[in-house]
Amino acid sequence: CYVGGEVAIGCFLVNFFGEAHIAGLEEHAAAALIAYYWGGAMVGRFIGSALLQKIAPSKAIAFNAFAVIVLLLVTIFTQGNIALYAVLSIGLFNSILFPTIFSVAIQGLGSLTSKGSGWLCLAIVGGALIPLIQGVVADVVNIQISFIIPALCYVFIAWYGLNVVKLTNKWQQTVN
Repeated sequence: CYVGGEVAIGCFLVNFFGEAHIAGLEEHAAAALIAYYWGGAMVGRFIGSALLQKIAPSKAIAFNAFAVIVLLLVTIFTQGNIALYAVLSIGLFNSILFPTIFSVAIQGLGSLTSKGSGWLCLAIVGGALIPLIQGVVADVVNIQISFIIPALCYVFIAWYGLNVVKLTNKWQQTVN
């Protein structure tokens, strides 16, 4: 779900910035703004690596996913610079999600770690499916509303972050 949400957001940024009620930018100008999205991801990785020394990874997953949900809702329901800066800010919170989800998901799997890692890598196919679904929604409704699709992915990620400790304990009992 994470890769699907991240890729979907990234795929639609240039077109979103070109919308008249957002920024009305030409493709080359809109594409230049993408650096801020990925720059936020870089800054978030530095901040996240320090914070993850002090807070539980599951809490970081939940917090960052909730932050992305809020930013996506702002993206969907506002216009102009507010929507533009909201969607650009998502990179900051996406920054630590994939490696943190991955490490938390395989923690405690013991001899099943390689299989668990394989399943997580297989789930990356969401990066192909979620943007396709968002594209259909963008074509049928509009690009701004289509950001609800990655928002749904982040709802699942937030749920996972809030429940991973309980789930891990349950899985470890099953494995052992």
